[in-house]
This record gives sequence, structure tokens and C-alpha cells, in this order.
Amino acid sequence: MHIEIVTLFPEFFASPLSQGLMGKAVSSGILTFSFHNPRDFATDRHHTVDDRPYGGGPGMVMLPGPLAGALRSLGYGRPDGETGGRSGQLLSMNPAGELFNQKMAFDLSSQERLTLICGRYEGIDARIEEIFPVRNVCIGDFILNGGEAAAMCIIESVARLLPGFMGHEQSGTEESFSSGLLEYPHYTRPESFEGLDVPEILRSGDHGAIARWRRRESLRRTVEKRPDLLLEAETCSEDLEFLKGITRRKLGRNLYCALVHHPVLDKFKKISTVSLTNLDIHDIGRSSCTYELGGYFVLTPLKDQRDLLDQILQHWTAGAGGRVNPARATALAKIRAGDRIEDAVSEVARLSGQKPLIVASTARQGKKTPPVVGYAKLRDMLSVTPVLLLFGTGHGLAPEALKMCDAVLPPVRGFSPYNHLSVRSAAAIIFDRILKDAH
Repeated sequence: MHIEIVTLFPEFFASPLSQGLMGKAVSSGILTFSFHNPRDFATDRHHTVDDRPYGGGPGMVMLPGPLAGALRSLGYGRPDGETGGRSGQLLSMNPAGELFNQKMAFDLSSQERLTLICGRYEGIDARIEEIFPVRNVCIGDFILNGGEAAAMCIIESVARLLPGFMGHEQSGTEESFSSGLLEYPHYTRPESFEGLDVPEILRSGDHGAIARWRRRESLRRTVEKRPDLLLEAETCSEDLEFLKGITRRKLGRNLYCALVHHPVLDKFKKISTVSLTNLDIHDIGRSSCTYELGGYFVLTPLKDQRDLLDQILQHWTAGAGGRVNPARATALAKIRAGDRIEDAVSEVARLSGQKPLIVASTARQGKKTPPVVGYAKLRDMLSVTPVLLLFGTGHGLAPEALKMCDAVLPPVRGFSPYNHLSVRSAAAIIFDRILKDAH
């Protein structure tokens, strides 16, 4: 593979491209590199490559002219309409780009040539992306001084997948992320180190048992450190059975929800009380059980509605419904009845030992609503405090209910012109957004 690197600081790459396996790959011809400095294509006597941004603001922006000159010297943006140039895919290191991962590394490793643009300062003039076939790539949600370090990460990740690069061809396929999971732990001599022994199974010589141990340890590490990876990893029924038995940090136990039937708004935006809906009771109950919530409250001040709720729960937990469908009984057993939001708050405080943070789900936001908290931020909060999540029936929670809240969640589809999900659908989506990475 040949890689063209467009950079203002070609000397940055001298050491990392000459060390270890990378240095051997360069010496053997598995990898070759060329460097192209936009400064060489500047037309003024000072070889200027940056200038102040239009519209004002801090920092400088890379001039389009010198960079365009460097890219055209590589065959990109030719008048005949060719877009690939003679140097393969054109990648630009950009925090607004696609998130680089192992799958992208595999895809890029099949290319014969690549060109990497290393931006500097506040970034590159946006017109470069309109003129050239740039694919923006980001290595993570953080900022670097320039694209050189990011480019080096991509180079190393892709290079490891090239035939002949690794000393053992299997090494590249058994590492973290290659199978969608984190890699199993490794051990070497001595057999005992500071009182800690190498696991006996690794010394057994039973290759089948060792392979099973490694797979399970890979699963265990992933669920403990990066459970989000399991959403895309290839797993079998044996893997899933093993995962069920792992003791996990269950953040869902600190999340409670309440289905509020008063005070809510009717279609005329007046405060009202809404009747129970059988589907809401069942479906939110099943969702709260699936995501292992600490509890689910159904709140209504109307006695006849509470009596109805008792009948439904009795039928599905202790009655004929529960005997026929024990899974439904398990889900509905989480439900607690109450008159008011204050009842749910008191009960969560009793169960958890501290007053919960009260957060509302609402499709309406404005100056009079509490501050917005994102799903990831709320997930972080669950590590330190219980959260009571309010779902309004009817046409949403009344202003007096929102006044009780510490925060509100963003609308499920805030940028959609249609924002009228059923409460049971919204609850399932919100549970998943908060807890999907917290198995």
C-alpha cells in the first residue's frame, strides 16, 4: 500500500514510521509513503498557508489555494472529471467526520493507495470539500492540535491488517474490536507474580477449553467495560446464555418512571385528568421490566381508576392471567399505584434512601420549562442519584407538573414536524436511549 500524506509538518512522521513493525513494513516495501507540504504550493514570498477567518473569531484557517495545489499535484480534481486521482481515497482528518473504527480500517486495508490530509489551526477552508472528493474521518470526540496524530492512528490501524505486516497472521483478527468485542486478558511468564497466578486453564494444554475461556473472558470484559459494543457484536446463543449469568452494574435499578394521569392537559390545553389505558399499563410495564428499572408508578387521583388498576394487576399477577402468562405477571408486578406525583417521589426516596431527581419527558419546550438534560448526561447521573422519569398522558404534563421537575429530556424527535408518539412508544425509546449502553 502507498500512502500520500498532505501535511505542513512532514517531520512529525519520521520517528513513528521508522520504529518497530511499522519500520520493518517500510523496509520490506509492504508500506510506502510520500509527503506533500501545502507550503510548497503557496504563491507569495512568505509561503503563507493560513489567514484570518471571514466573520471574525479566534484562530486561523488553512488557505484553500496551497492545499488545492497539493491535491491537484496528486491527480485530484482534474478538468477531465476524474475524482479518484492516482492516489486512491482522499481522507481528511476532521472532528466532524465519520467516526473511525475497526470496520473502516478493514475496508481501507483493501485499497492500494490512500491520501490523508492533515489539517491545522481552526481547520481547512470549507470550499476544499466542494472541489475535491474528500471523505472526512474523525478518530474520537476530542480536539488535537492538528491532523497528524489522527492520521498516524489511521495509518497504524490499517497497516496492521495488511498481509505480512504482523508476525503472526492471526494476531490481527483476534484483537479487540476485530470480532466486535474487547480482547481476552493475556498472561506470560512468570507463572506467579506478586502473589497472582496465571489462570490454571491457560496452563492445561486443553486448546478447546482455552478457546472457550478466552471467548467468555472477552464477553465478560466487553459487558463490564464497553457494553455498547454488544449491540453490534456477532454473538451466538451460547454467548447470550453466558452473558445472562454475569453480575453487572445495573444502572436501570436507579431509574424509576411514573405514568401521570393528573395534572395533564387536554386537547384544549386545559388541566384535566385522563382515564387509564390498558395498553399503556401493560406495555410500559414490560419495557420497565426489560430495562430493569427500579419501579414503575401509575398515578391517578380517581378512586374508580385506582380500583380498575387493582383489578388489572390482580388478574395478571395473582389471577388467571398470571397463570397463563407468567412473563406478563413478572412485568406487571413492578407496578405501584399512587394518587399524585408526590406519592411516587416519596416512595422512590424510601426505596433508594435519597430524594430522586425528577425529570420529565415532554414534546414541548420553552422559556418556562426546566433545563434540558441529554440522555447520556442522565445516564451518568444514575451512577450517583435515583431518577424519577415522568410521562404525561392526554396531551402532556400540565405546567404545574413541570414546575416540580429538575429537568426535562429532549423531545424524541425534536426536529420532526410530526411529534405525537404514544406514551408507551416514547417510554420504550427513552428507556433505550438512557440505558442501552448500561447493561
